[in-house]
Amino acid sequence: MKPSIGITEKNLQEVIKLLSAVLADEMTLYVKTRNFHWNVAGDSFMEVHRLFEEHYKQLELTIDEVAERIGKLGGKAIGTMAEFLEHTRLKEEPASYPGRKEMVGQLLKDHETVIKELREDVAKCEKLGDAGTTDFLTGIMEQHETIAWVLRRYLD
Repeated sequence: MKPSIGITEKNLQEVIKLLSAVLADEMTLYVKTRNFHWNVAGDSFMEVHRLFEEHYKQLELTIDEVAERIGKLGGKAIGTMAEFLEHTRLKEEPASYPGRKEMVGQLLKDHETVIKELREDVAKCEKLGDAGTTDFLTGIMEQHETIAWVLRRYLD
């Protein structure tokens, strides 16, 4: 049954498409953060290892919330690695095992990219008349801003 929530079907489909990109970005960042968690070494190993774990756990919750938001709007959440790679706005670096400082730098760059994309997504949702998704994405953006701030502090 299609939702009747005051947003046109066309606009709902646009928001679902947008949320699919957000979901793909979150999943790509989750996998990268988890990979770095597994492979970090060197100075402050345990501290950074735990930091990355905290971040991927937060991303895991966000991933679930984005997928559920897609369902609330009448869509189906993408769920395969092929789909995530097709829709993500982030770049992967397969077979790359950088040092701790470069890991932090790459994650910072990715979070900042996500923040910029989310700002555009929020503006699009406002134009599409979806205040709920606008608010939802603003909250996710604020989470990424906090993570980016923490990562930036490691590089200062």
